[in-house]
Amino acid sequence: MTPFPGGVGISGLTVYDWEAADGLCGGTPHMHLVCSEAYVVIDGAGSVQTLTTSGFADTPLHPGDVVWFTPGTIHRLVNAGGLRLVVLMQNSGLPEAGDAVFTFPAPVLANPHAYRKAAALTGDHSAAARRRRDLALEGFLALREGGLREFHTAAHRLKSELLDAWRIRWHDGPLAAAVTTGRQLERLKAGDLSHLGDGEVSRLERPRRQVFGMCGHLHTYPVPGPPKRPLRGPSGSPHSPKELF
Repeated sequence: MTPFPGGVGISGLTVYDWEAADGLCGGTPHMHLVCSEAYVVIDGAGSVQTLTTSGFADTPLHPGDVVWFTPGTIHRLVNAGGLRLVVLMQNSGLPEAGDAVFTFPAPVLANPHAYRKAAALTGDHSAAARRRRDLALEGFLALREGGLREFHTAAHRLKSELLDAWRIRWHDGPLAAAVTTGRQLERLKAGDLSHLGDGEVSRLERPRRQVFGMCGHLHTYPVPGPPKRPLRGPSGSPHSPKELF
């Protein structure tokens, strides 16, 4: 099976319909450090609330809409009724390897142990996901009043030891896909059509297992990629994706 186009990750998402403290239903506010994210709305209605250095915005979501945003955009999905999306993530594998920071209150962000405990889904996953969402919403509402630069600093501090492992994933995935295209262009220019003889079709079935994601019930497709090599932490010991998250 060939790698998925462009080193992109794909998931099906049914946004949480749990009501939060502000009366809105939806997911857990968070931010990605190096990955852009796109939504293709397939059913229902809602919006995505975003917070950047340019300010707060609330972008409506309706079937057929395509909305995307770049790293550094804090985002919260709001479900106004039956909101379902296809989510496309840049740099497949990086989000699962920890490229997301929840908007927990500042004291939690300042304590790595407290952050990991608040982010983990232990025990009843439904209850844990809801607690995580509510705590991140508390911090998100505070950030709307100020402190975004401090949040960026805290996010970097929490994830800095993972950057070398992220670079390996980027190098072996998205970068390798772009380099392959460059080589194909060079061959075509030289009249070499050999790669056209390697055409093939791949297919993925909808994952049966549903997990509690950051924003809703998630079906993440196991996107094929390049052969994996061990990811090393600062101490040189191997990391698993679960540990990195």
